Amino acid sequence: AVRKGQVRLAFQPVMLARAPGQLAFFEGLIRVLDHTGRTIPARDFIDAVETHEIGRQLDCLALQKGFDALAEQPVLRLSVNMSARSIGYRPWRQIFDQGMSRVPSAAGRLILEITEASAMVVPDLVQVFMVELAAKGISFALDDFGAGVTSFRYLKTFEFDILKIDGQFTREIHSDPDNQVLVQALVAIADHFDMDTVAE
Repeated sequence: AVRKGQVRLAFQPVMLARAPGQLAFFEGLIRVLDHTGRTIPARDFIDAVETHEIGRQLDCLALQKGFDALAEQPVLRLSVNMSARSIGYRPWRQIFDQGMSRVPSAAGRLILEITEASAMVVPDLVQVFMVELAAKGISFALDDFGAGVTSFRYLKTFEFDILKIDGQFTREIHSDPDNQVLVQALVAIADHFDMDTVAE
């Protein structure tokens, strides 16, 4: 499916809690299709491909589809997932550079989402990468926050714009006092570092 480009982006709206019904941005989620056109759930393959080149190829496809969407919809603000392992992957960087040339307005509309777990694999590389691309107007989101082992030392030096609280903490929050306390703490951390917060 990856070799034949049998993928698409699914657009998940991220809504503003303070203004119900108002859209903050869309998350572009890569979807892989089998030979019948059926979507293969990401949970069935993402862990298996994360550490292999096919994972980098998926990141490339997601970024390419993201730039296509930004070109087609001039007011779209879109986040696209990537693994920190794709930093330094030449094909990904070529797609990024070509996309920025083709869609200059993407600078203020593209958000790159990096999972907490992958960011901690190469934190120093992530930091340099973020500084470089932030200078070009790209925003960054820290995905699945709370699920991994983020060192707060790195949270201080990273410059994420958005912190996405892992769904295990936001699920059933209306009836789970433990999750209420944990989310309150995570939101306080995000506020302190001047990050917007997304509840997955």
